[in-house]
Amino acid sequence: MKLYFVAGEASGDSRGAELIQSLSAKQPGIEFLGLGGRQMRALSREQIEDWCERAAVLGFIDVIKNYGYFRDRLNSTIEKVIQLKPDAVVLIDYPGFNLRLAKAVRARNPAQRIIYYISPQVWAWNRGRIPKMARDLDLMICIFPFEKPLYEQSGLKTEFVGHPMVDSLGAKRTNAPRDPDLVTLLPGSRKREVKKIFPVMVQAAGLILKKRPGTRFAAAAASPKMAALMQEILTEQGNGGNGLPCELSLRNAHELMQGASAGMVASGTATLEASFFRLPYVLIYKAAWLTFFVGRRLVRVKWLGIVNILAGREIVREFLQEDAKPEAIAGEVLSLLDEPAARQRLQAATEEVIAQLGQPGASDRAAEAILGVLR
Repeated sequence: MKLYFVAGEASGDSRGAELIQSLSAKQPGIEFLGLGGRQMRALSREQIEDWCERAAVLGFIDVIKNYGYFRDRLNSTIEKVIQLKPDAVVLIDYPGFNLRLAKAVRARNPAQRIIYYISPQVWAWNRGRIPKMARDLDLMICIFPFEKPLYEQSGLKTEFVGHPMVDSLGAKRTNAPRDPDLVTLLPGSRKREVKKIFPVMVQAAGLILKKRPGTRFAAAAASPKMAALMQEILTEQGNGGNGLPCELSLRNAHELMQGASAGMVASGTATLEASFFRLPYVLIYKAAWLTFFVGRRLVRVKWLGIVNILAGREIVREFLQEDAKPEAIAGEVLSLLDEPAARQRLQAATEEVIAQLGQPGASDRAAEAILGVLR
């Protein structure tokens, strides 16, 4: 059996690696091919190409700048799938590329089985796309419960398997006491995110320190490059140019989520992880004005954070674009630090959201769903 995977970001690489392990355990001898990241490449005996660093662009402007590269990669991937005739193409998130790939492959080879894992958030920006996806896909595997009925209405076979985060983070969860004076700053993993968001976090931290002198700060960087960039920002913008007293560490975001009493978190996967670890936090998002302008006119949901979308209300305060002002952010974080009732309300609300994500075993259930289609 041959399966052709396509993932384009670090999170997709992690989910793909988990899925490969589950598939291999259930049916040894599967050959894994395609595009992914470092983890997927290692598990595929290096038959999956690691392209995530180049593929993981953010926002409308980056896509335009790299249009030629993605056009060529899309065309070459289409030809590869047609040539290899895998038992199934397994697409993991990454909708800008993967939905185009699914449509083109279906047109060239209507018999090719195409499976999507980690539903693209078309329910947020274009629900009219769902009937078209139903024509191009054989199976949609969802990780949020509300997605299943949306896809099934179009006739697309859909399985809700639960969120893989429950497995990947469950073993890391502890009941260690939180530091009452520690605030964590988590500005994201991409350079453009860090450059836009981390300065605002640092400025807000400086205001918190003035009103609450005993407060300490800790930030997590996703890579050595991001650590160097964050250190530059700390030196330039923190505490009037003298540097904010902030411990900067590498790849320990999950420990900080469990040790701090409050946090500032960039919109993205980290917000769901922070809720899983019961961190009281605020959500911050800033982007290039054109990216935000276009995105705001496409998005059809009231909130940006998936936690708020799942809750159906704003339980985590969102500070977006021009509203991401240091003064407002600092005020909300101070409330979380100094008001036990505010922390407890937020933690209780986020626990209700996390309970919607299902039981452990998401990748095993996803693997069984894929093998079921192939059988």
